[in-house]
Amino acid sequence: MTTLADNLTRAAEAHPDRPAVRLDDAVLTYAELSDEARRVARMLGTHGVRPGDRVGLVLPNIPPFPALFYGALMAGAVVVPMNPLLKAREITYYLEDSGAAVVFAWRDVADEASAAADKVGITCVPVDAAGLGNLLTQHEPVTEVVARDDEDTAVLLYTSGTTGRPKGAELTHANLATNADLTAETLICLEPEDVVMGCLPLFHCFGLTCGLNAAVVAGACLTLVPRFDPAKALEVIARDKVTVFEGVPTMYSAMLNVPDSDSYDVSSLRTCISGGSAMPVEVMHGFEKTFGCIVLEGYGLSETSPVASFNHPDMERKPGSIGVPVRGVEMQVRDDDGNEVPDGDVGEIAIRGENIMKGYWNRPEDTEAALPGGWFLSGDVAKKDEDGYFYIVDRKKDLIIRGGYNVYPREVEEAMYGHDAVAEVAVVGVAHDELGEEVAAAVSLKPGAEATEDELRDFAKGELAAYKYPRQVWIVDELPKGPTGKILRREVRPPGVEAGG
Repeated sequence: MTTLADNLTRAAEAHPDRPAVRLDDAVLTYAELSDEARRVARMLGTHGVRPGDRVGLVLPNIPPFPALFYGALMAGAVVVPMNPLLKAREITYYLEDSGAAVVFAWRDVADEASAAADKVGITCVPVDAAGLGNLLTQHEPVTEVVARDDEDTAVLLYTSGTTGRPKGAELTHANLATNADLTAETLICLEPEDVVMGCLPLFHCFGLTCGLNAAVVAGACLTLVPRFDPAKALEVIARDKVTVFEGVPTMYSAMLNVPDSDSYDVSSLRTCISGGSAMPVEVMHGFEKTFGCIVLEGYGLSETSPVASFNHPDMERKPGSIGVPVRGVEMQVRDDDGNEVPDGDVGEIAIRGENIMKGYWNRPEDTEAALPGGWFLSGDVAKKDEDGYFYIVDRKKDLIIRGGYNVYPREVEEAMYGHDAVAEVAVVGVAHDELGEEVAAAVSLKPGAEATEDELRDFAKGELAAYKYPRQVWIVDELPKGPTGKILRREVRPPGVEAGG
């Protein structure tokens, strides 16, 4: 079994002069990235970090991230990635819960991380976006990488915490290495000549595994964008001849709606993959038509390293489907009693395989509840067709029950995306005295498009059964999104109602 740290060593030996990471004009070759990572491993020793200790990273998509990530792994440590937009209170929780020994923070947000580090009594090391050069000059590169077992934890990835305080998913070297391998080999078929677009945050499992770790496995180049901007993304694709783009549906929608989007030369694009949430079929078809490439949709969670299923490039692609289970993974659709349901019936996705986390850090009861019999219960509602393809219906907790009828927000959103003026839509349930819940929709419009709330409501009424269409529709400038660009339904509230109320 090859650990994640071994992957970088192997890539540096095979492709020393090839670009590994790029941010605009700044480029690190594989030899340079490996050298920096080995110096980081040495530096961590001076901070008292030992194998198994946790190392916090509070960084955006900048070249120091991969060097610190792999350097910590080379030292045998466990990486705790964090969103650089977190405030001191939130960082404090992550540091305390993980028992981190040291934290590295991007200089622009180091005040928040430093305040958190001071509170828990550890060192915060500020990092400049330009690189680690000055930080590492006093440290010689280690010659030996600390050996780790397959089942040793490599990353503590904290979940979003929609059902309580965030929990640290323990992802092992085997979890992450096998998932990166299959992504590079069978899903996007990476070669050393490929250039992968790093729009997805590296502190998130999608960007970490399918972007950084998969690129290193193949010896390909990862070109970074610290903060997603659709026009900037198109510019970088054209400049760097990006061959593989990875993103969430909102990124595809935003790029599609850039003025004169068809004027960018994106002919280098070979494959695009989408995950994080279900991609509206209208957006998929529009993107493919405009940019002349194929979009392959997949599915996964932090607890599954993340890829669990995918529309494989060598198999039939079914738009709207999350594909079939990937190599080394099984998936079932189950009822509330844990029984597998017949094809076509709706139930909760359960997943088993080499991608499943070891458990939640220091939370044995939560681990037991999430992994009955070794199957991870995803909380996602889906169905499977006769060919074994899975289709997400919705998040279990997002289900709207209107007057006793089940309404799945995804279905309503899919219908509303058919309106020419709609850029993004989020459907939620709002309290109703008689029905229990009423269906409501927040909509953002495409640039330059016009539509009234009544018009959008009537359009949905014409597309959906009477109990499904949203009685309440309101137009917003932008929908709330998480760090990966995923729309956060839990933050969507009608005008005058505060989030969380």
